[in-house]
Amino acid sequence: MTNESGMPLWEVFIRPRAGLHHKHVGSLHASDSTMAVQAARDVYTRREEGDSIWVVASADIHASDPARSAENFDPASDKVYRHPSFYDIPDEVGHM
Repeated sequence: MTNESGMPLWEVFIRPRAGLHHKHVGSLHASDSTMAVQAARDVYTRREEGDSIWVVASADIHASDPARSAENFDPASDKVYRHPSFYDIPDEVGHM
């Protein structure tokens, strides 16, 4: 997606501080990734809210279809090997 001047749309993710996850904070238009990071810094971290910025071109984001969520997210109860109770843990391993 581009605006009237042909600049692509970028999605902005900010990590508030080390150890936390990046969170989507908004979108902006910029000519390239360098300009997008600079614009994101100017717009979304004016009060030193973050320590890391990610920008991703909106055109590069692909999502699953919510109408088909069952095949992506339903638990596979017939695949017991996915559950940790399936495995025997040797005594010498200790606690896990």
